[in-house]
Amino acid sequence: MAMVDAGGIRLHVQRMAPAGGGTPHGTVVLVHGLLTDSLASYYFTVAPAFAAAGLDVLMYDLRGHGRSERPARGYTLDHNIDDLTALLDRLGVTGPVHLVGNSYGGTIAFGYAARDPERVATLTLVESEPATPAWASKLGGILHRVVTQLAHNERDAIAWITANRGHNTARLAKGAARLARETSLGRDIPASRVHTEAEIGAVRCPVLGVYGGDSDLADLIPLHEARLPDFRSVVLPGHEHSVLVEAPGAVGGHILDLIRAGAGAVR
Repeated sequence: MAMVDAGGIRLHVQRMAPAGGGTPHGTVVLVHGLLTDSLASYYFTVAPAFAAAGLDVLMYDLRGHGRSERPARGYTLDHNIDDLTALLDRLGVTGPVHLVGNSYGGTIAFGYAARDPERVATLTLVESEPATPAWASKLGGILHRVVTQLAHNERDAIAWITANRGHNTARLAKGAARLARETSLGRDIPASRVHTEAEIGAVRCPVLGVYGGDSDLADLIPLHEARLPDFRSVVLPGHEHSVLVEAPGAVGGHILDLIRAGAGAVR
């Protein structure tokens, strides 16, 4: 485990070197989702396969999540993009990276690509989308329910989750309730600055969208195809929003295919 000072906030970072200790063929940066998520969702799924393929794998816990520092305020999308920029600068990662973002992590990754396009080689959105007014409205509704039904009704909510989803999910839900209750996250994210259509269309690197076949986010594929000049998608039948942890082999394989298409040395 390493704690890295990224522009005034300490972030928990894990790194996997290429298998065999050789020179990496590129760097892949993995950005996780909101509330119940952490870098563990990559560490135990796709990260080992990326390292085995000869990539330098960089994972970190978002501010307020996992083992990273938890400030009381400062959770807008721009705060998270700033963190990613500062982290890569602090670690000396200067070349174009392969960005992978799951759920809200994909929105962060897209924002980074829109802000610094020359620093991104490829972009993968797993069950994710760019920040738009529709995204902000949807996230606002979800976070409002978290705050009102979970954070402020925690005892009953956790009892129901334990009975219906198991103890591990209940443990994650307790952490989410504490984050929502003790920080401004629930207010900050829906109030974040969103992208214009021109900003979205200016992301010209290869973009892969990976979606569960039973997820409503798969319905956005035609919109992404119209907006993004180099977009392709994969839909995995029988999966919903948790496709990364439910089908890591398939998700990781498609991401490696995207990376290999532009980097022939990747195994």
